[in-house]
Amino acid sequence: MARIEDYAMVGDLHTAALISTEGSIDWLCLPQFDSPACFSALLDTPEAGRWLLAPAGGGECTRRKYRKNTLILETEWETPEGKAKVIDFMSPRDGAADIVRIVVGIRGSVRMRGQLALRFDYGNIIPWVRHDEHGIHAIAGPDAAYLVTDAPLRGEHLQTVSDFTVKAGQRIPFVLTWSPSHLGRPRKVDPEAVLEATESFWLQWADRCRITGPYREPVLRSLITLKALTFAPTGGIVAAVTTSLPEELGGERNWDYRYCWLRDATLTLQALLASGYSEEAGAWRDWLLRAVAGDPADLQIMYGLHGERRLPELTLDWLAGYEKSTPVRVGNAAAGQLQLDVWGEVLDGLALTRSALLQHPDESWDVQVALMEHLETAWDQPDNGLWEMRGPRRHFTHSKVMAWVAADRMVKGVRDFHLPGPADRWEDLRDRIHADVMANGFDAERNTFVQSYGRPELDASLLLIPRVGFLPPDDPRVIGTIEAIQRELTHDGFVLRYRVEQSDDGVAGGEGVFLACSFWLVEALLGAGRRREGEELFKRLLALRNDVGLLSEEWGVEEARQLGNTPQAFSHFALVRTALQLEPEKADLGSSPLRPH
Repeated sequence: MARIEDYAMVGDLHTAALISTEGSIDWLCLPQFDSPACFSALLDTPEAGRWLLAPAGGGECTRRKYRKNTLILETEWETPEGKAKVIDFMSPRDGAADIVRIVVGIRGSVRMRGQLALRFDYGNIIPWVRHDEHGIHAIAGPDAAYLVTDAPLRGEHLQTVSDFTVKAGQRIPFVLTWSPSHLGRPRKVDPEAVLEATESFWLQWADRCRITGPYREPVLRSLITLKALTFAPTGGIVAAVTTSLPEELGGERNWDYRYCWLRDATLTLQALLASGYSEEAGAWRDWLLRAVAGDPADLQIMYGLHGERRLPELTLDWLAGYEKSTPVRVGNAAAGQLQLDVWGEVLDGLALTRSALLQHPDESWDVQVALMEHLETAWDQPDNGLWEMRGPRRHFTHSKVMAWVAADRMVKGVRDFHLPGPADRWEDLRDRIHADVMANGFDAERNTFVQSYGRPELDASLLLIPRVGFLPPDDPRVIGTIEAIQRELTHDGFVLRYRVEQSDDGVAGGEGVFLACSFWLVEALLGAGRRREGEELFKRLLALRNDVGLLSEEWGVEEARQLGNTPQAFSHFALVRTALQLEPEKADLGSSPLRPH
């Protein structure tokens, strides 16, 4: 089975496919990110669905890359007989969903083999396949797929197989189109014209990036990745394109990340705005306002792509799991948890857009006031915390800090923007929360903040205390927390979220180091004036990206492998923000909360 870092992504701003170094599309959900997968080999075997297109001799590619500043993947193989490449892409969607693969002969002649095994409903349904003058037509219930190619096709063991030879100068396209089965055959696609249009789209989008300096390349690749994780119809951004990639190989910490977390809001907005993407930031802000509309007491930590609230968690017992890591989950029960920090993150995100997007401030103020009024009555309750712990609720320090952020941003809305509201009352609440955190969330003997009140454990979220403005970055208590985390909460210099063996989080097993947390450490070190140390760690983190610049959620130090769902938006948000802090003339990014899982 391919390693997590062996996968590259192509997408159409509605969904995305993962393609291995062997030329196999092992994961694709259609028609959108959270739909059932039609290729599920990632979580089982090839029998669960995949689309292989590679030299007949098989094996990993010689090299691969994205075309500069695009999401068009080029994978090359060199064989004794010649050299060939496959160009993979999905065009930004305008109607039906297309995935295009063009086999190109570069030198000599190369025998190629295609194996298409469509398996709808996460590998559970084998479609009825018919051949026609264009290629094949597969149908099962609501799903229909059409493969169009001039290459020879035949049926073999419930797969569609294609054996052919590509010679130097030849280009042999394959176009797979999904459409609702009741609509019939969709319009025909000109693969070369669509390739040109797709390249033009991404180049124009990348040209809007205003980041310069030594880290422009990884920043732009991360921004392109984040754009690809955007669901264009609503502006929502999914946490990752996958479900159930394990945080521990063979373990049960396997979650579905194909949804939109409110905790991403401010970090997303900061990364996009600082990089020049105000249109995307505005779309995300609008999604946020629609999602949180309603009773403030019903605020969730995550929503569906359209703002759906019900995300029931199920297990797919017919799938063996990535490297036998079970269960395979769809949906996410954490949507029903109480995580008080989310109110702070939403209010912080909306405050950020007030001036940055030049929008009339009253547009969201009534929503903010309602959210704040509810938080006034709930901030002192125990909750599940930002890491979505499934154990008993506690008074998490980070949750209280983010309640402070909420009150602080609302006070500033009244004082700085002259909006209506009880500023004196919120100011008093802000001061009371600050005192509460200092009295209960700080261990004076060890000179460090702690994960939750009355307990000694550390937590990576404590690194965000200076970022949100709770204390200055050079405060001795912040410095003490940084040093305690470096001493007690790192593995090979990278940061753990928390030590699972010490925290009753309700799930068995362990996990890798959390990549975003290590980026937070870089920021904290920069704030503390330890630039050389911070930049060294940043460069180590960049080296963990795969060959096409993608990061998953975690890194397994012992295995030297990426772990968790991929590509992980939170890792790429953190990379962008940290790189901007390292710029000679860094942008003012304000505060920014986080997002776990």
